[in-house]
Amino acid sequence: MPRRSTGAARTARGPVHHPVFARSYLRASVAADTRLGVAALRDRLLAGLSGRVVEIGAGNGLNFARYPGTVTEVVAIEPETSLRAAAAEAATRCPVPVDVVPGLAEELPVRSGAFDAAVLSLVLCSVRDLPRTLREVRRVLRPGGVVRFLEHGRGGGAAMTLTQRVLDRTLWPAVAGNCHLARQPVAALRDAGFELGPYRRLLVPEQGLRLPTSYCVLGTAWRPTGVDT
Repeated sequence: MPRRSTGAARTARGPVHHPVFARSYLRASVAADTRLGVAALRDRLLAGLSGRVVEIGAGNGLNFARYPGTVTEVVAIEPETSLRAAAAEAATRCPVPVDVVPGLAEELPVRSGAFDAAVLSLVLCSVRDLPRTLREVRRVLRPGGVVRFLEHGRGGGAAMTLTQRVLDRTLWPAVAGNCHLARQPVAALRDAGFELGPYRRLLVPEQGLRLPTSYCVLGTAWRPTGVDT
């Protein structure tokens, strides 16, 4: 069973509740894993992690079963009420201890420097304040702590980029849980002061129709040592 968090330092603001989006996401995320190859990307995202991990925007917990046994604890932050309930259920079937807690990415309810690693998995597109979120990630990581990220963002040629920007300014965030299509996660991590490691740009799905959500990146970054948040 998930364990009660012992690291809470601040109280997050009220819960996020998007029941229509949550129902859609529950179906779409499973389909993406099974039909679009996202499950294999999750395996690559989490391979080799160890120690205490904070997962930000855990959704319905599809990463949980893929954490290696070298991970001693996962604290999974999820603001949306229905998705958090699904994640809590998924946590009961995990090979490592997972504690699912409410909280916003911009105000993580955990202590500074408490984690060896942070996992960002298809979440930076939807946070309300991207720079503030990444400052929080730096805060909760120990010096030298690792960030593993799998994100989608701006990509394709001029026509696709224009489409992404237009959708971001019109209907897409409203219907997709505040998802934005044209953010640049690698640049955002660099601007937040992380040291970038290897990363690879990917298409999801790898073959077939290119969608505004198809342009992904999978990689690693680190909180620098000896640098205050």
